[in-house]
Amino acid sequence: MIFLLIGEVVGRIGLVDRSYLPPSSTVLARAVRLIVDGGFLQDIGWTLGAWAVGLLIAAVIAVPVGLVLGSLPFVNSAVRMLIEFLRPIPAVALIPLVILMIPEQAQIEQTVAAYAAMWPILINTIYAVGDVDPVPREMARSFGLGRLVILTRIALPSVAPFVATGIRVASSIALIVTISTELIAGGGEHGIGMFILNASANAGQADVVFAAAGIAGLLGFLIDLAMRTLERRLFRWHFERLGRSS
Repeated sequence: MIFLLIGEVVGRIGLVDRSYLPPSSTVLARAVRLIVDGGFLQDIGWTLGAWAVGLLIAAVIAVPVGLVLGSLPFVNSAVRMLIEFLRPIPAVALIPLVILMIPEQAQIEQTVAAYAAMWPILINTIYAVGDVDPVPREMARSFGLGRLVILTRIALPSVAPFVATGIRVASSIALIVTISTELIAGGGEHGIGMFILNASANAGQADVVFAAAGIAGLLGFLIDLAMRTLERRLFRWHFERLGRSS
């Protein structure tokens, strides 16, 4: 609210040219019109579609790999250097390479988003498996249960809340990277990033750019809120246990 008030005052008194920084009221009015604009809603749907597919791909890859690496320390040690080499590489830095290999806009966004979202899920899963209580695992081994049964029936339920947290963190990263890919790659026809890019190319549309960026931020907030709520409902027992332990 304070930020909006400052923006309104700065825009009204002319401290900054309104063509570059319009008043907050102008931006909010434009945002309201965008929300009911069919073309912009289509762009939102496009971005959310690429975001959802990228996040799903990341989870499908990272969760099984994390379970294996977390339960097999020697394999984890063997690939640790490769993971630590790839993980710090910014996903947006790979956009030119992905464009050379994949010509289709949606697949470019999905690939880059999946790469960026994979790491929080993978790391969370690996460390969660390592922190599983060893007593139930040893008891299961004493009854002759195989490694796969122990992994799916004992480790996975304990790991699930931490995997969910990793997916929630990855969801925000995937959305940021999806919009960034649309902005950087260009050449597409849909998406919030493309909408912002096209609006910024036209003079006098700063209010459109700020409004679209604000809606993108609100979208990220709502996604995080929804996933946090779902996480607490699905794993209420986990958060209750954390509350008691603290």
